Amino acid sequence: MGIITNLTRMWLTRSVKPFVLTGEFDRTLPYEDCQGLGLYIHIPFCRSLCNFCPYCKTVYDAGLCGRYIDALIREIHMVGAQVKAKREVTSLYFGGGTPALAAGRLGEIIGAVEEHFTVTQGIGVELHPDDVAVPLLRTLKEAGVTKISIGAQSFQEKYQTLLGRGAVDLPTLSAALERVPFETVSMDLIFALPGQTFRDLRTDIDLAFSHGANHVAVYPFIDFTFTASPLPAMAKGEKRKLLDQITSYCLERGYARTSIWTFSSRAEARYSSMTRDNFLGFGCSAATLLREQFKINTFSVEEYCGRVESGTLPTSLTLRFSLRQRMVYYLFWTAYSTRVDERDFQRFFGVPLRRMYGLELGGARLLGLVTEEDGVWQMTLRGAFFYHYYENFYTLSYIDKMWGVLRREAFPERVTL
Repeated sequence: MGIITNLTRMWLTRSVKPFVLTGEFDRTLPYEDCQGLGLYIHIPFCRSLCNFCPYCKTVYDAGLCGRYIDALIREIHMVGAQVKAKREVTSLYFGGGTPALAAGRLGEIIGAVEEHFTVTQGIGVELHPDDVAVPLLRTLKEAGVTKISIGAQSFQEKYQTLLGRGAVDLPTLSAALERVPFETVSMDLIFALPGQTFRDLRTDIDLAFSHGANHVAVYPFIDFTFTASPLPAMAKGEKRKLLDQITSYCLERGYARTSIWTFSSRAEARYSSMTRDNFLGFGCSAATLLREQFKINTFSVEEYCGRVESGTLPTSLTLRFSLRQRMVYYLFWTAYSTRVDERDFQRFFGVPLRRMYGLELGGARLLGLVTEEDGVWQMTLRGAFFYHYYENFYTLSYIDKMWGVLRREAFPERVTL
């Protein structure tokens, strides 16, 4: 996998230079002039830890959670105060972990954000199915939340058992969503589980849309090396067939494809914290992407609190982009939406997309991976699969390695990818 990603990186960046992240970081973040800026906040606490989940998480403790939220609010003020004028941002997303465990303080956190930023496209929160109850949903609405994402993973007992999850009470969940509506109700499902068929996935998709969802995310199962999951990976051919069948079925049902793995029953129903040109991340393990750098906070809750309490940003690693590296990063995550607009690329970088990557785009079109109309490059079904396939290599070669190091060391000196 490393050979494929290394060769691709060298070709697209026109350099043998790897991605090098170091412990040196800017005390003042240069985000004042960043366009399309989003915000992400990480709440790492869970009641219990799922063995397949790769994200930064820890078992809930009321005292530690309270200390963490205090530090989180302080980090928001530390970064927000670096720019005098109030900044407009596209969106704010809370991920985890289980953010509902801090529901009583989400209003306080959002209040801190709103002292420095104006959110224009809504506030989203990830939820465990067990948390979808009327009192909690009302608390979220009162705090200003407009979008929720429910981590169902599957509604079928055989896959819930494989994933170590309990049953989802669909009638109760549906009734709560009907009583407390949100602009977007997304439900996460996992595909490519052992023995999973299109019929299984079709059932889960239908159940999600018929029980309150207007947006569904069908993510592939990825076997991270540092998780304790015993589940084997599905073969490439089976994955491709499933992804094509999922896509065709959703499009036939009239759902709009909003990214590689997401579909919505209403065009305005969207939920994604990734497809942003730039973003600021707050909390342990939260990443920040700016014009010339990528940084990620420490994965250690204790070290995160200690750093912020001492008045220092909790940055663990920073990558300084070359121009070509930033272009590749931009194109990779923009392509997640299944389309790349040449005008957006030129607006961001000041140079034409075809001047930088005309050869690659032409080759992709000849191979049937993309089509082009009026400067918009759109993935075909074939292209979407190969994006998914390469994304798996990317995840295991880069994210898996970086997160694996950060889970062992709070502040490593250097990581080369």
